[in-house]
Amino acid sequence: MSALPASGREWHLVARPHGWPKPEDFALREAPVAEPAEGRILVRNLHFSVDPYMRGRMNDVKSYVPPFQLDQPMEGGAVGEVVASSAEGFAVGDHVLHGLGWREYADVNAKHATKVDASLAPLSAYLGVLGMTGLTAYAGLFDVASFKEGDVVFVSGAAGAVGSQVGQMAKLKGASRVIGSAGSDEKVKLLTEEYGFDAAFNYKNGPVAAQLKEAAPDGIDVYFDNVGGEHLEAAISSFNVHGRATICGMIAQYNSTEPTPAPRNLALVIGKRLRLQGMLVNDHAALQPAFVEEVAGWLASGELKYRETVVEGMENGVEAFLGMLRGENTGKMIVSLTR
Repeated sequence: MSALPASGREWHLVARPHGWPKPEDFALREAPVAEPAEGRILVRNLHFSVDPYMRGRMNDVKSYVPPFQLDQPMEGGAVGEVVASSAEGFAVGDHVLHGLGWREYADVNAKHATKVDASLAPLSAYLGVLGMTGLTAYAGLFDVASFKEGDVVFVSGAAGAVGSQVGQMAKLKGASRVIGSAGSDEKVKLLTEEYGFDAAFNYKNGPVAAQLKEAAPDGIDVYFDNVGGEHLEAAISSFNVHGRATICGMIAQYNSTEPTPAPRNLALVIGKRLRLQGMLVNDHAALQPAFVEEVAGWLASGELKYRETVVEGMENGVEAFLGMLRGENTGKMIVSLTR
């Protein structure tokens, strides 16, 4: 086994952002690398994930995941190669998925690492289409929104990592119509031409409610919400009776410093007997085996397509995160450390 390096770089949060995060809220620092203790493995990270939920962890508020600590490495999904092991069942050279991203070398409790197979799919796919992102789409559509064949489905943030999977999965399972919204004409084209959405619109081109009504003249049955705000209000207007919404994310207000107005038409929930349900992917771990089996099949057959936006280099990690918040990615935003 080759000797371990003396140190590796890691991104620390050094100030809690107010509104939009700034590069100076973060610092890239050297940390020592050592042999792992009993029951632990040392992983050289090859790819790590930057995701919208990480913005919430930068605030010092109690939430479903604890906030990032100042002057400590941040965390998030990562996939890498085991370079030293003191844990049974893990050998040097194994590829693993774990939760200690934002660093070049991760000292991981083996209980929190999952072996992944590079022959089934590219390693980065385990951070996206075959990982938390894909499971979020799968569980949110089939479990939380109780999707059924023939439903009309509307997805916001539809060119993002989760949204693009939701729309395709709905089509594969027999949706009668799938509509997506995105933030550029280029992304709208991608939705209809590559991902098979029946209709899509650029929410910057006019009021969301009017554009949705035009795209879904017969109303919608399922809304997968990644955005919140004006999109949620538009969906409530367009819902048919017994419509179901999965509230997965509200990226429109993650960086707001003032309270955002709630949908002004919530009274419609009563007459239409709507169900609006929040979701956290961690509640749906039991679906993981069925999800991997079904989605791996769709990937192998070419029925399910996915995109990644890859930013090369540890030093560009924060810029990748900020770019994702600005919507500069198509599909999953990945930071790759392979060079």
